[in-house]
Amino acid sequence: MDLIATITVELQEKLSPKRYQHSLGVAKTAESLAKHYGADAQKAYLAGLVHDYAKEIPTEETLLLLREKYAFFPDAMALRRPRLLHAPLGACMVQHRFGIYDPEVLDAIRYHTTGKANMSLLAKIIYIADFIEPNRSYPDVEKLRKMAYEDIDKAILFAIDYTIRTLMDQQMVIHPDTMHCRNDVVVTLEEKLAKQEKKDEN
Repeated sequence: MDLIATITVELQEKLSPKRYQHSLGVAKTAESLAKHYGADAQKAYLAGLVHDYAKEIPTEETLLLLREKYAFFPDAMALRRPRLLHAPLGACMVQHRFGIYDPEVLDAIRYHTTGKANMSLLAKIIYIADFIEPNRSYPDVEKLRKMAYEDIDKAILFAIDYTIRTLMDQQMVIHPDTMHCRNDVVVTLEEKLAKQEKKDEN
C-alpha cells in the first residue's frame, strides 16, 4: 500500500466523517491550485490530506504531546488560542508517523492556520485550500475561490483580513505570525504592482 493510501485509511479511522471530508477537500483543492500555479501537485495533495491530522486531539493532550514528546513549546499567543496548536502538532506527528520529512510539506502543515512571512508557494496553496475547499460555506467564499486562481497573494490577503476581522469582532488575540504574513503579502503585492507599472511604461 502506498503512502497516500495508508494515510487515507488511517484518516478515515482517526477523524470524524466531517473532518475527513474536509481533509479530502483540501487535498484535492490544493492539488488543483498546485497544477494551476506550477507547484508540485503530489506534495500539495499530501500536505492538504494531512494538514488536520491532529485537529481532533484534545487541548490537554495536544500540549502534553508537543512539550513532552516533541520538545515544542508554544508561544504565549498560541497558548491563548489553543485551536492553533493542532498545526505544529500535526507537522510533528506526520513526520514521525508516516516518515514525511520534506521541510516544505511540514512547513505548510505547521503554518496552515496562522500563515507566516515568506511562505513558500506550497504553504500559500495549503493556506488558501483550507479556506476554499468545496465543503466550506461562508459569506464571500465564492469570491475567494475565484480570486485564488487569479492571484494567490491577493487571495491570501483577503483571507487574512477576513480572519482578522472575525477575531477582532470576538475580541480575541491575533497571532503575530498572522500579522507578519499579512505585511509580507502586502509588500509582495506592492512589488508586483510596481513591476507591472514599470513594464507598462516601457
